[in-house]
Amino acid sequence: MRTPAFTHTLVRCSTAGAALAAAALLAACGSMSGPGGTSFSQTSLPASIQVPAGNRVAMETVGKGEILYECREKAGMPAQLEWTFVGPQARLMDRAGKQVGRYYGPPATWEAADGSKLTATQLAVAPSGPTSLPYQLVKANPAMGSGAMSGVTYIQRVALQGGVAPTTTACTAANKGQRVTVPYQADYIFWKAA
Repeated sequence: MRTPAFTHTLVRCSTAGAALAAAALLAACGSMSGPGGTSFSQTSLPASIQVPAGNRVAMETVGKGEILYECREKAGMPAQLEWTFVGPQARLMDRAGKQVGRYYGPPATWEAADGSKLTATQLAVAPSGPTSLPYQLVKANPAMGSGAMSGVTYIQRVALQGGVAPTTTACTAANKGQRVTVPYQADYIFWKAA
């Protein structure tokens, strides 16, 4: 038979344990939803970069970093030069600002803090604005390692700021081979089969 003091202590411990479990569950789900707990909606995006039905948002991240460009000869046109995309280098953060991975290349690679990573094949791009990289939809290749990237089917690049090739520095014979980094930010939305 339990005494009233023992029962009160047991209830208090059970309540504290439940509160801790609920807090842990909410923290784990924090990077999976948008601001205010709402899920990401792709309805305002161009149709060409919308993820097909049968998939669900698994993780939302904000990538902040740089895009590296190099002044090179245009492919198939040796007499002409242009700023050529070399690769990205960005930190991936959840909606609360905690780093949960990184994005780098070449080849373009998304790597979670747990060590799982993947590459992808570009399916579509669409203009996002004159001073920003385009929207992008990629189909994920099978993940390497188990973790957050396991089972990812698609990745969208949305909410873009910056990252386009330099416009203030000309790419000429005088600076051929020069490398320039351009800051950018983008949301990377990771999808898995529903």
